[in-house]
Amino acid sequence: MRSHESKGEADGPRGTASHLSHTYQMNLVGEGALVGLFGGGVVSLYRFSLSHAERLLRSLTSAAAGNPLLVALWVCALAAICFVVCRLMLWEPYTQGSGIPQVDAEVAGKIDMPWHRVLAAKFVEGTLCALGGLSLGREGPSVQLGGMAGKAVSKLLGRKRGEERLLVTCGAAAGMSAAFHAPLTGVLFAIEEIHKEFTAPLIISVMAASVVSDFLVSQVLGVRPVLILSFLNDIPHHEYALVLLMGLYCGVLGALHNKGMFLCQERLYGRIRRHLPYARLAVPFAVAGVVAFASPSLMCGGDAIIDLILAPGVLEPSLAVLVALLVGKYLFTNVSFASGAPGGTLFPLVVMGALSGAIFSSVVGLFTGNATAYMNSFIVLGVAGLFASVVRAPVTAVVLVFELTGSLDALLATSVVSIISYVTANMIKIDPFYEHLYANLVGASDGGAPATGTSGRAGEKELHSFVVGAGSSLEGKLIKDVRWPDDTLVVTIERGSDEILPRGDTRLQALDTLTVIMGSDVADEAMPRLRRLCRGSIETEWAPQRD
Repeated sequence: MRSHESKGEADGPRGTASHLSHTYQMNLVGEGALVGLFGGGVVSLYRFSLSHAERLLRSLTSAAAGNPLLVALWVCALAAICFVVCRLMLWEPYTQGSGIPQVDAEVAGKIDMPWHRVLAAKFVEGTLCALGGLSLGREGPSVQLGGMAGKAVSKLLGRKRGEERLLVTCGAAAGMSAAFHAPLTGVLFAIEEIHKEFTAPLIISVMAASVVSDFLVSQVLGVRPVLILSFLNDIPHHEYALVLLMGLYCGVLGALHNKGMFLCQERLYGRIRRHLPYARLAVPFAVAGVVAFASPSLMCGGDAIIDLILAPGVLEPSLAVLVALLVGKYLFTNVSFASGAPGGTLFPLVVMGALSGAIFSSVVGLFTGNATAYMNSFIVLGVAGLFASVVRAPVTAVVLVFELTGSLDALLATSVVSIISYVTANMIKIDPFYEHLYANLVGASDGGAPATGTSGRAGEKELHSFVVGAGSSLEGKLIKDVRWPDDTLVVTIERGSDEILPRGDTRLQALDTLTVIMGSDVADEAMPRLRRLCRGSIETEWAPQRD
């Protein structure tokens, strides 16, 4: 760490202060909006392509049903689709799976994806997998497509690695927003799951990207949400014991969901080590060929299942049918995703959450004699609870449900279910879904061929903001008395509405916002240390202890 006492005025961060001025903030909004425009446009085209692929799939399989020759031709078509998808995955390996762990790794500086190759390959792969009927979602690929759109904008504007990561996060938010037609969900998902850091520059740019993306999608595909949930009857407070049970139930289901996915990926597909990725992807495509004629409602994301359980005036499916659909959807999604096929699990997860809520309502009905009173309410709670326990993003789960229902009536019950399911899944000690996939990806990069860009680019500088927590080790200390990480420098301190140029004898106070400049090559080590230094006493008490 350079000495602030001797360099504070000499290096006075006038250039940096100007960089962080209102003009800079406006630039961030403008760049975020540009990313939202590009990312929203790409994902709009992707959704349009998927919808046509799914319609074509159902038309072809409906026409082939009962005709052995046409069924045989469809099997041959599936084999050809599988071959093309595998060739694209070999051409660009970063497109396998959902794409969210890859975006996580990109933002963390662990990998450096070629944005043009990822955009082209992922778009085509996702469309072909939808045409094949695999049980995959559009959200993961949309996040990756949006993230790569952000990287493309960064390259176009000539931004350095630190700002490039921020624009990739903006793109991820734009992709999620466009996929679910839910801008607030896009913002929170990008911050809670991707970036895991709350700073003013990040929030304003991510919001701009998400809102612009949603607006563009609305103009292209209409304002109708991807999935419409209704919260018809508010659960009375004297029956909140059911809400608590719902939270526990979703927490256990979420943990089991993750455990099963990990086991299938590592223990089953992990044993297939030759003729990759052909040998692995052949399995879900073969299963898809059977499902297309045996149980077509299980194909693709699961829109047909949602229509079945939510369509007004339709005979409600029995408990046995609901359980069969949940088990079938989970197994098919597991087989499809764990193979490494390029597609996500978030929409199938939402479908499974809705089924879980419907099953819970039916079981409650067996004991109370009224199975339908709160059916829709429990379906909504099931979506939030399963999302919170699988992804471990409870705030995003609550906001997602709000945007899908368009109502705040479910806010209290949804919050309770999300918190309890989140805590329950954590207590079972099974990894969060995307964190586990991210760890596998980074481990593969570290243990195999070196991933490009894993330690940043030498000589570049990055700016990051940190808030001094109440009771943290920094509170009350002089800047010169703090053991700062190497190659880092505090350049500005925001205290309320004042901006202070730091010197060695500047005393830090709680809630000060520190802007720190650091080398890209040390950022991965310096940022965790700075977060620990700034962590308040309450955060420290609740932080997990590591050996």
